Amino acid sequence: MSRILLADDDLELSEMLQEYLVGEGFVVDVVHDGDHALRRMASETYDLLILDIMMPLRNGLDVLRELRKTSQVPVLMLTARDSDVDSVVGLELGADDYIPKPCNPRVLVARIRAVLRRAEAPDSIPAQESDAFAVGDIRVYPGAHRVEQGGIRLELTSTEYSVLVCLLRHAGQVMGKDPLSQEALGRRLERFDRSLDMHISNLRRKLGPLPGSEERIQTIRGVGYLYTLDTQ
Repeated sequence: MSRILLADDDLELSEMLQEYLVGEGFVVDVVHDGDHALRRMASETYDLLILDIMMPLRNGLDVLRELRKTSQVPVLMLTARDSDVDSVVGLELGADDYIPKPCNPRVLVARIRAVLRRAEAPDSIPAQESDAFAVGDIRVYPGAHRVEQGGIRLELTSTEYSVLVCLLRHAGQVMGKDPLSQEALGRRLERFDRSLDMHISNLRRKLGPLPGSEERIQTIRGVGYLYTLDTQ
């Protein structure tokens, strides 16, 4: 069973979500402030962190910022329904996905399972040459969920990994946003959903341009994205 840490200062909501998630087969621990969230993440092993933005002592964004210094554990942010800024900043800091509050527990479970599926390959699996493939200076080891650039491992979240692998498998071809979201995120994009755009932005920052300074991941306006094949 997957272990989840739920960090939210709303006691009633936390109790309700914990009860629902346990009924869906998850093991769920709950904390109510950012400091306790960081301490539990450092001392115990969890498969996913559900992280509320507004918490005492240390808010969710500060927790995520600190966590990403040492860990790529999947993080699902809980954001205010009318706060696009929080969701964008959370994704910029490395959150795997977000869901507005108040949330439908069934939708939350679907998001959790989608994130966990993307992260299900253990990091301890050796990188096998037999299943590896390369596009330019990027080499992917699918069995180990590992990506190297010029022989150096890239630190990617599970969602960034999934988006990048989809683009690489279709390198030189335009991928529409909705097909890319369904393949990489396991869900259709919702109206005003910026999650895919932010994961692409993070990948551009981590990968940099191609050796010839050409943009590695191009935006095809009104259509989607294209991973550029390096012809040099």
